[in-house]
Amino acid sequence: MKAGQPRVRFNDYGIITPPALGRWRPSRTVSVVIPAWRCQEKLDLTLAALAGQSYPAELMEVVVVDDGNTPPLRLPEIVPARTRLIQSRPGGWGRAWACQSGADAADGEIVHWLDADMIPFREHVEAQLRWHHLADYLVVMGALRFAPERLPTAQEVHAAVSGGYADKLFEWDLTQRNDWFEDFIERTDGLRDCPVDAYNVHVGATATVSAELLRAAGGMDTSLVLGEDTDLGWRLSQQGAVFIPDAAARSWHLGPDTVARREKEVKRYNWPHLAERIPELRWLRTHPRRTRLVPYVDVVVDVAGLPFEDVRATVDGVLAGVPHDVTVTLVGPWRELTPDRRSPLDDPLLDLRLARASYENESRVRFTEVAAEVSAPAMFRLRLPGGWVPAPDTLQRLTAHADTDFAGVLNVVLSGHADLVFARLERTAAISRGLRLVGRDEDLDDVVHATFGVRWTDGAMWGFVPAAEAAPPRANADAAKWEREAAKWRAEAVKWKATAAAQKQESAKWKAESNEWRRSAVQFRRELGRLRLRERRWRRAMLARAPFLRAVKRALLP
Repeated sequence: MKAGQPRVRFNDYGIITPPALGRWRPSRTVSVVIPAWRCQEKLDLTLAALAGQSYPAELMEVVVVDDGNTPPLRLPEIVPARTRLIQSRPGGWGRAWACQSGADAADGEIVHWLDADMIPFREHVEAQLRWHHLADYLVVMGALRFAPERLPTAQEVHAAVSGGYADKLFEWDLTQRNDWFEDFIERTDGLRDCPVDAYNVHVGATATVSAELLRAAGGMDTSLVLGEDTDLGWRLSQQGAVFIPDAAARSWHLGPDTVARREKEVKRYNWPHLAERIPELRWLRTHPRRTRLVPYVDVVVDVAGLPFEDVRATVDGVLAGVPHDVTVTLVGPWRELTPDRRSPLDDPLLDLRLARASYENESRVRFTEVAAEVSAPAMFRLRLPGGWVPAPDTLQRLTAHADTDFAGVLNVVLSGHADLVFARLERTAAISRGLRLVGRDEDLDDVVHATFGVRWTDGAMWGFVPAAEAAPPRANADAAKWEREAAKWRAEAVKWKATAAAQKQESAKWKAESNEWRRSAVQFRRELGRLRLRERRWRRAMLARAPFLRAVKRALLP
């Protein structure tokens, strides 16, 4: 599926309506990939539950990956019709390694990750797969509850799942909700109000993704043994993915939540790894001069035919600025730079040679003949014409401006004389989704505008100047200056945050006071109404007794 799919804006998938469970005809194949280590007893229950699924058996295969168990795992008696047990490929270990081994062996159009200690309810696979029949860039996640480790038998599980009463396997009051996941879902209206960071809740215990989208994202990072789900979620998001939690895809997780029990230890382990891989986590990248595995911004400059001085001015300007976690990709005919004998000073490729000589030992500069369509997994790409130089804080301010409304593209006009010259800041997730959805005769920016937004701005206000007008970068002085400036604004931000918190507290106080006065006013009006009613009743009584009182008066007074 390509063009003609629903065009989801940000992560608001509300425009997609999945069919009702049991009332549609599935056609896509799915491979349920189960990484397994030291879990034979629980695996037996997971497979028994999968054997009772409502999704057509002929469209579902199960790939169990033995991640180096001793003794080796075995397939139990109750399994789905198309079940395979394979060994994790040699050379590694861990969940990510086993998952990728299973994905590589899988045949299905959709890959369904499922942990080996899960009991999926009857409609679990069907609930997730119904979304994948509507669009190919969705990542769907199921819901789970943590059940006590009082294990039923495989026969009991199969009977309960196939009979549609898996919810009766455990006492609901004794189970634990998936607090962090469910709270995040509730805060963001089911992830619909979560423009760019829905990837945070990508949990691989039960999730589905198209095999094509998984390949485009690069599959699992097999160097990770924890945090692999969040990392994969980020890379899927940079391929334009939309994340959907489906509460109808229910399951039991057998045993307590390990992450919740050892949360501080898990974070301590994960954060150094995720800081290198996920540039959106700016709070993990506080060091001012560190380079990272995945850059925040990839600046792409086409240097073909440019004077070396213009290339140097542009590249040096980028490298001397903030943020520091950027890369520069120089696009040019680098293969033409052969070692053959030539005249050093009269070489027609002299400018190109000088550019390569200047930056071939710079770790943040890369050379390519043709730029890729996107800079994934970097968060942004800046297409910058050679010969234009940004100010030290241009990239920082420009990306912050794009994030005010999560714009997909920010076109920056550098020169309006003769031919229009402009730089172009692209959000990787937006361009990737646009490329998935654009029609044959359609402009990519029209699709990006519909899904994220496209804006134009003037380059002068962001500090872009021609190379001839740019001052040579003074890295140390500029870095110190901008760090002082950043520290000043951070302190200012803290101050305003505290002020906002105080005002919010004061506002809450006055709101409570106002509500109290409002309640008092209502009570006063009611009391006044009751008094007026009593007065009217008294007046009517006095009028009724007036003739008698006048007669008494005449009798008593001479």
